[in-house]
Amino acid sequence: MFGPLIVKPGSSRNNKTGSWRIESRPKFLQKNCIACNMCLLICPEACIDGLEKNTYHCDFDYCKGCGNCAAICPKKDIIMIKEEAKE
Repeated sequence: MFGPLIVKPGSSRNNKTGSWRIESRPKFLQKNCIACNMCLLICPEACIDGLEKNTYHCDFDYCKGCGNCAAICPKKDIIMIKEEAKE
């Protein structure tokens, strides 16, 4: 018998996990967005929100900086930038 193998997706909503991010964070350029929702759908922490073109953004209290959103964006309207030093 194995231990629990399934974890609820988006469980970081219960705990702010943005402090785990150490290398980079997404930057939503909001120039060429077509509101395809791909970034929203692929985010493992469900911390992306937006309704219309060029309105999508990320809640950095929960973003772990995985880069999935930038990798899937068909318009390359999301880039990963170096994380600023935390004080």
